[in-house]
Amino acid sequence: MTGVQKRGSGRPWLAISLLGIIDLLILYGVTLMYAQGEIAFALIMLILAVSASWVFISHKAYCYRYVFPGLLGVAVFIVFPLLYTVNIAFTNFSSTNLLSQGRVKNILLAQRHTTGDSIYKFQMFEAIDKGGKTDKKYYLQLTAPDDQVYKTASFRQPTAPKVVKARLASADISTETGVSPLPLRDVIKNRDHLYNLTVKIPDGSQLVMTGIRRFEASSPLYVASDKDDTLVNTLTGETIYPDWETGRYTHDGSDQIGPGFVTYTGWQNFDDILNNPGIKGPFLKIFLWTVIFAGLSVLFTLIVGLLMACLIQWEPLKGNGIYRILLILPYAVPAFISILIFRGLFNQNFGEINVFLDILFGIKPEWFSNATLAKTMVLMVNTWLGYPYIMILSIGLLKAIPDTLYEASAIDGAGPWQNLTQITIPLILKPLMPLLIASFAFNFNNLVLIALLTDGGPDLLGATTPAGATDILVSYTFRLAFGSYGQDYGLASAIATIIFLIVGVIAWLNLQATKKYQSV
Repeated sequence: MTGVQKRGSGRPWLAISLLGIIDLLILYGVTLMYAQGEIAFALIMLILAVSASWVFISHKAYCYRYVFPGLLGVAVFIVFPLLYTVNIAFTNFSSTNLLSQGRVKNILLAQRHTTGDSIYKFQMFEAIDKGGKTDKKYYLQLTAPDDQVYKTASFRQPTAPKVVKARLASADISTETGVSPLPLRDVIKNRDHLYNLTVKIPDGSQLVMTGIRRFEASSPLYVASDKDDTLVNTLTGETIYPDWETGRYTHDGSDQIGPGFVTYTGWQNFDDILNNPGIKGPFLKIFLWTVIFAGLSVLFTLIVGLLMACLIQWEPLKGNGIYRILLILPYAVPAFISILIFRGLFNQNFGEINVFLDILFGIKPEWFSNATLAKTMVLMVNTWLGYPYIMILSIGLLKAIPDTLYEASAIDGAGPWQNLTQITIPLILKPLMPLLIASFAFNFNNLVLIALLTDGGPDLLGATTPAGATDILVSYTFRLAFGSYGQDYGLASAIATIIFLIVGVIAWLNLQATKKYQSV
């Protein structure tokens, strides 16, 4: 035993040195995160680094070395995103409220306005080296209303500095050697950089570009007041202050000044889900449809999959292997390919399904415009995609049923229906129950099907958020957070929190069902 310990402990300094190097790199990353204001991320990284070092150095924590990587993965990829999502659910984080209050204050202080009284004409020059080639340096010559000429320090494009100083020039720059005036077309090419340039002249005035050929004197639009976080408008004299309920600067509570900043709003997002008519109505409809969609998907796939399994297991049927391969194909083809194919087949004008129905019955159903037909289409496609999974499970379970039971039922005069309802379904339903619950949870969050087939449409009337008749909770959340109508991350996180609680309950029921049927 002693020999084993000696062989296993060779050169501990090498492991400690390697761990020390890794800790230094992590500490450097933590420092950068803290410097950028990412305090939460920096703190989490520091805690993980300290705990990892303790686990791999301390003899008391030796047994945790093997499970620590797994626990680390759970903490980083499950626990932290979950806590972060719940935290966002209590804020107004959205596309209009992205920044911190301090950052918004600095943006407002950086805003400037021009009076139009002091207009400076300008010309742009390019430096030429002794060989006659351009030196990638540029100058501006500004002519004041009183004909005084100013020359800026050199700057480079496209990384021009935000502020460049200018000095009083004794003569026109064009008379100097080594510079070449740029034509108007080149000035226009550089206008984006020039608009971001501020020229500071000797008297302290700051000039900004307001036209292709002119700069104007500018002044700060807001200045900081003596009170914390309040600003004074230099044009109107009004004092604005941060409104922590709306996440905007305001003068009197009604005049909101952008950009907005992130602030904690408490239970406001959850209150909107329960009480705001424009959100509550669509949310309840989508929640009800989500439950119906997941439940009917499980039911239809169970019926079709079980019937197909019974058909394949039917002994008089010849070529069972070929039928088994053909019926499993929908499960083998990537789901997104099948969904896109069905999207084309159900096309209202050119889809083969409508062409066939038009020939037979003279009808062209509006699969994507009518809410009921759209939901029917979604269920049909999902049943097609899901029944092979249930069929495969049922085939294995059917083989486990003793043939003596069917022989005894035949002696009693039972037919196929009695065998199915009295023997087959009761015996395979118990072991299938946990899998059916898991299938319900999968369909509850089946984003790919909805996003690729209908994109949630048709839209629900009266909704203040992007919501559709075929949206399920997860697709509704996705559209809120990443849709083209604006991103409301706070509300989306609140709904995601509700989804987590629901799926958590489903997982608990699955666990209880598994224990129950294992003990039977």
